[in-house]
Amino acid sequence: MSLFKRHPPPPDIDENDTIDPQLRLRTVRTAASTIAESIRSEIKARKRWRTTQKRSLFFRKNAKKPKTSEPGPSTAQSVEAPSAPQSRIQGARRNIYVNQPLSAMESDQHGEPLARYARNKVRTSRYTLLTFLPKNLFEQFHRIANIYFLALVIFQFFSVFGAASPQTAALPLLFILVVTAVKDGVEDYRRAKLDEEVNTSAVTRLGEWRNVNQALDPRPWYQRLLHINAPGKITRGVQKLREKEAGEGKQIILNKSGEDRVSMSTTDMNDSITVLGGSHPPTGVGGRQLEDIESSIGSVELHTYPPGLPENELRGWDQHSMSLSNYMQPSPSRSSLGVVDWSRRTNGTARWERTLWKKLEVGDIVLLREDEQVPADIVVLSTSDAEGLCYLETKNLDGETNLKVRKAIQATASLSSEEDIEKSSFVLDSEPPHQNLYIYNGVLRYTDAATREPRREGVTINELLLRGCTVRNTAWIIGLVVFTGQDTKIYLNGGQTPSKQSKIAKETNFNVIVNFLFLIIICSISATINGVMDGLTATSTYVYEQGVQPTSSNVLNALVTFVSCLIAFQNIVPVSLFISIEIVKTIQAYFIAQDLDMYYKPFNTACVPKNWGISDDLGQIEYIFSDKTGTLTQNVMEFQKCSVRGVIYGEGVTEAQRGAATREGRADAIAPEELVEKLAVLKDTMVAKLTKLFKNRYMQVDKLTLVSPKLAEDLADRSTEQFSHIVAFFRALAVCHSVLADKPEPQERPYRLEYKAESPDEAALVAAARDVGFPFVGKHKDTIDIEVLGQPERFTHMKTLEFTSTRKRMSVIVRASDGRIILYCKGADSVIYERLAADVDPALKEKTTKDMDFFANGGLRTLCIGYRVLEEDEFLRWLRTYEAAQSTVDDRDEAIENAAAEVEHSLQILGATALEDKLQEGVPEAIEMLHRAGIKLWILTGDKLQTAIEIGFSCNLLKQDTEIMILSADSPESTLAQIEAGLNKIASILGPPTSKTMERGFVLGAKVSFAVVIDGDTLHHALTPDIKPLFLNLGTQCETVVCCRVSPAQKALTVKLVKEGRKAMTLSIGDGANDVAMIQEANVGCGLLGHEGSQAAMSADYAFGQFRFLTKLLLVHGRWSYQRIADMHSNFFYKNVIWTLAMFWFMPFCYFDATYLYDYSFILFYNLIFTSLPVIVLGSFDQDINAKAALAFPQLYVRGIRGLEYTRTKFWFYMLDGLYQSAVVFFIPYLVWQLGLAVASNGKGIDSLADFGTTVAVAAIFAANTYVGMNTHYWTSITWVVGIGSSLVMLLWIVIYSFLPVNTFFSNTDGFIDEVEILFSNVTFWATVVFSVLVALAPRFLIKFFKSTYMPLDKDIIREMWVGGDLKDRLGIRHRKESKNKHVDLETAPMFREPHARSASELVLQQGYEPTVTRSRAGSDSKNPDDNGADAIELIPQAALPNPYAGNAVSPNTSYYSASDIPLPSPIPPSLYQYPSGEISNQAPFVAPSSSRPSRDWSQSPSRLQTPPHPHSLALGRQSLVQLQPEGLHDHDAGEGRYRPEESDREDQADDSLGWDTPRVF
Repeated sequence: MSLFKRHPPPPDIDENDTIDPQLRLRTVRTAASTIAESIRSEIKARKRWRTTQKRSLFFRKNAKKPKTSEPGPSTAQSVEAPSAPQSRIQGARRNIYVNQPLSAMESDQHGEPLARYARNKVRTSRYTLLTFLPKNLFEQFHRIANIYFLALVIFQFFSVFGAASPQTAALPLLFILVVTAVKDGVEDYRRAKLDEEVNTSAVTRLGEWRNVNQALDPRPWYQRLLHINAPGKITRGVQKLREKEAGEGKQIILNKSGEDRVSMSTTDMNDSITVLGGSHPPTGVGGRQLEDIESSIGSVELHTYPPGLPENELRGWDQHSMSLSNYMQPSPSRSSLGVVDWSRRTNGTARWERTLWKKLEVGDIVLLREDEQVPADIVVLSTSDAEGLCYLETKNLDGETNLKVRKAIQATASLSSEEDIEKSSFVLDSEPPHQNLYIYNGVLRYTDAATREPRREGVTINELLLRGCTVRNTAWIIGLVVFTGQDTKIYLNGGQTPSKQSKIAKETNFNVIVNFLFLIIICSISATINGVMDGLTATSTYVYEQGVQPTSSNVLNALVTFVSCLIAFQNIVPVSLFISIEIVKTIQAYFIAQDLDMYYKPFNTACVPKNWGISDDLGQIEYIFSDKTGTLTQNVMEFQKCSVRGVIYGEGVTEAQRGAATREGRADAIAPEELVEKLAVLKDTMVAKLTKLFKNRYMQVDKLTLVSPKLAEDLADRSTEQFSHIVAFFRALAVCHSVLADKPEPQERPYRLEYKAESPDEAALVAAARDVGFPFVGKHKDTIDIEVLGQPERFTHMKTLEFTSTRKRMSVIVRASDGRIILYCKGADSVIYERLAADVDPALKEKTTKDMDFFANGGLRTLCIGYRVLEEDEFLRWLRTYEAAQSTVDDRDEAIENAAAEVEHSLQILGATALEDKLQEGVPEAIEMLHRAGIKLWILTGDKLQTAIEIGFSCNLLKQDTEIMILSADSPESTLAQIEAGLNKIASILGPPTSKTMERGFVLGAKVSFAVVIDGDTLHHALTPDIKPLFLNLGTQCETVVCCRVSPAQKALTVKLVKEGRKAMTLSIGDGANDVAMIQEANVGCGLLGHEGSQAAMSADYAFGQFRFLTKLLLVHGRWSYQRIADMHSNFFYKNVIWTLAMFWFMPFCYFDATYLYDYSFILFYNLIFTSLPVIVLGSFDQDINAKAALAFPQLYVRGIRGLEYTRTKFWFYMLDGLYQSAVVFFIPYLVWQLGLAVASNGKGIDSLADFGTTVAVAAIFAANTYVGMNTHYWTSITWVVGIGSSLVMLLWIVIYSFLPVNTFFSNTDGFIDEVEILFSNVTFWATVVFSVLVALAPRFLIKFFKSTYMPLDKDIIREMWVGGDLKDRLGIRHRKESKNKHVDLETAPMFREPHARSASELVLQQGYEPTVTRSRAGSDSKNPDDNGADAIELIPQAALPNPYAGNAVSPNTSYYSASDIPLPSPIPPSLYQYPSGEISNQAPFVAPSSSRPSRDWSQSPSRLQTPPHPHSLALGRQSLVQLQPEGLHDHDAGEGRYRPEESDREDQADDSLGWDTPRVF
């Protein structure tokens, strides 16, 4: 038996316990079960990791730890850090020295450092002034077509090839290069401008101090050679900054809260003193307030300290002031502390100075002030807080507005002035830069000044400030720069700005290659035949054309002919295509930018296209990768419900509940407007009752979200036991937290409190307690002040056990006013229930569990609240144990957790809370519509697992009937096993997977939908080369994938996996800097704009205000753009084939010597004037269906997902059509000319090459323009003018050209003189042209007719319904012709509700988004429904759409949609009316108007529109029996969405004089 054989894991930590005996992964469905399963898997993963650590203890003790993984004594990671062990980080560690000489291994013979670090100057732009021209040309000539065009231009400069005007031939290529370069330059200039703003931001750095980590002369060789930027010289940018901030001197005093020492500097002692101590009261844990500093400075010691203030507070200071510390001796009472050695001698010259971000270097000491951004990755040395805490806002990184807590290193926490820094000495041993935002390991080494013993302290992510964060609620921070520029974590996650190319543009390269090969073939044929015939002597050419050949060699002549044919036939590869595409995509970008439906009023911005070249990719998106916080959610928490002693309080309805009711067709699917009205009435009732009970000075009625009149009633009855339970419950909420209370306007509104917390959850809980009558007033020193129903209470703060992702709970120990020591604990229900006392009522536990399950299934976040009373001696014993655990070096986390477990037990249940993470407006509806379009949505978030699951259910991304698989593993083997089990699970239900293109998008007749939830550690294993193909296979078979705790780099890798592995079109959307990597990796990147700008929006291809705008952007603009570009490409290749091959058919009649068939002016103007505008208009304005129809039938989008609009088959079809038509337009005139030549009216014969060539050219141009018109779906006035006008311009040119003199730019012969009189006066010419065009276009017309009649696509049916059917009537849209407008029963017919901007998320907050275009109703004025900027709309489920194509009229062509997704197979049957006598008639009765009869404007309540039943529930031709009853007696339960009258309404209606005498209708 092997000594090292592994023992099997204990049963409770079996790695594969989620896999059943059939090797299938177990799944869950409801939200509550999903969250419970995720918590269980995390706990078990933690147990497995701990067990593994203990088993390997023997080996770890004897193993030598590598330097790269050396931890400090404090190994605790941030609460955001993953719990699993991290792999070894690649790269060399860096030592950063402060006031210490470099080691011999790290310096050269001159003492200069060997290491060179990245500059803090960053650049996201692709070009510089020097690299723009060569780099841009290099990128443009990556296109094969551009290389081909350049070669042709070069050939034409040689006269031997017979080019008419080589200078003119170069103009199209130059135009393409210039336009593309200008567009790229403008886009990149915007990025460079933003980079410059960031790089020239101001920061305060310690100057006149030697940073030994940087060389004395760090300039590169070329700057030394040119003698620029000399070391120590103040650059122009820094000088401008200091001049801008220079002004009257001010005395600035720094106070470290809780201490008497201050540090200050002065420029003019007569000036006023400005205190830099923070304007916000308490900033530290424990409530220690920042004390004001007296203006008298006689009793304090002075040090140089001009940190400066924000521009609105400080106009500047004198840069040349002398430091007072030069004239003062240190106090003899000072003792050395930490890294500070007061016996150390210094020159005292260091002083703070203002500089630019880009000037910072590794090893610099910086001073950050409140509201300043962090310029680099910085280790916190000291803060203004007595406990060394500071607060950060990470909105620029991840979109979250809640505050994150960081702390100073304990050994450096006493630093508070320049003198302190000069007298300190230490080395920071830092890990190399890497991408993980949640991990940092460093060691601070220093020598204790008292004992001279070496000491060290661990540095973790808790002491690191990341670039881009903003300092909040902290007066000042002194930090050490660790990583700069491209080494910072946020930029390592960002990647390089890519150069994106659309899918059709890439496919065009293939088409260009095919056309080029075809061109080579016909040129080779012409050259070969010409060379052979040139060698024959028995020909007329040999006799009459001697000396015209360029050389005497037949081979060389053939080569010349080959190149001449390349020039003559060059339009087969059309250079004008690329010019036209640039024009079309510019117009498309303009339409997107001008769409009012994507205008967001709060930010005063519409959709901003930043990359104009990929608009057609918007119509082919198959996967959307979205961030959660700030993208799907508002990052606003609302306290909706709670359960106290088994009683539920709260009347709110969540988005998930509304979405489920709507999908299931239940009658409780209440409209957002009605919900708001109902909640407003209930809130007024509740507030009135609470106001009568007590005076709550801190209540903010507008922010009250827990609406429950029953709660007010129970608080009013103090005799019941429930009253005491409610008081205890809300007292716990007011005490158990780490929130900071702030009074933004203490003088004007002294009782207005705002809470600032580490998470919005905590702020929402405390705010709810405040508005109910239990406000948290503030923390002072070690006390917590609250009010209970108007009476003040004070608790003494004893200890806080912080919340972490591992603990999943938070506890606060306080001493009440009666002397009792109470522990309040809140956390996940499973965690709290494990720690309940044995005597807790089982019925109460069961009822609270059911309540929390009910909350969770409604999309709410739940927390369980408990408490226990501690004995005095028990608390003291525990406190000694806890402090000992905090000082432990080895296994510190586990020791602290064990100590916390000793006191967090025997809890009593107080109740449970339910918070709603408010979604952005219209998110559930947008997600539902995208799913119906066949688009799959993946959520990639850095949040914890449970949070992502809750949001998934609240936005209807995860549904109650979805089979959810949770992947959580801590090893590659376990990950592989779970993924394989998941594949087995899907295969057992859906069968084997398929990768067929025609099965992309939604799955026909799917039995069940699957979703995957995976955490960051498991995803790390899943993205390894061996496992990622299986993970890709699993994820792409699921409707939704949710990835939690993922880093920005993992987001980009996930997008890349799907994009390259699936060959799918991807779109990423986010709002923070942590989303930039995936935005740049996706085919299309979208960024959401924020109040203060967004790094994501700056790096995105499209920027807009709200997630819901994706529906209009993709389903309308994207689909149109894809359709337009696809049709434009095909038509462009066609029209150049018909033109060029007609010249090839002429080659046999001129011995293949590349003689031009057409006049040179026609060759020049063909793609410039005669045929270019029709295809440009087609690509810019064409619409196969209207915008509203596209949103009503989102399933039509699947053709773009499957790439069916631009295929190689379609390309070859158009090429063959052009081949056929070229033969027709050449040989029909040729045969006419063979029958006998006519004579013009002036006596001249129609026998010249100009006459024949012009006839062929006119026929080809007419055919090409008519062909484009046949392929146009949407004829506007512009289409008519351009389509007909282009052909008329061609005829007008013939007239003008006929009267031009002989020697012109186009020709030096008289071949075209009087051509208009010769051709236009002859019937033969016109008959030939018309007949040629008809014969050429007839096959295309017949095929188009046959397909649209017998094999129509779904979009053809929808278009016919729109044009000739009643689709407009059922959409509630007016016809342009008044005679076509019909009366529409708004109860049943319209398919639309209000624009989908109207969601409960915003209405409840009273911040509803007001659309710029209102809903169109039948019988109301409306804008032209065919306009490009059609209304954004919200749709009733697809079952509501009837289909007039009933019976045999249904298309025999296989539909791409499931039966439940296409319209009804029969029209709406007529209504029948039943009279009181029992008679049934289809005649509507006449009811006289009555002023006393109540009336309701049903059109104003879109939620009351009844949805027709499912298509399969109606038999063809069956009429519905409808009863007509008075409006006032409509029962809301009679059908979906009907109005339910209140009891008061029923009483009023009981006396209605109409009674039941009138006919009744349902």
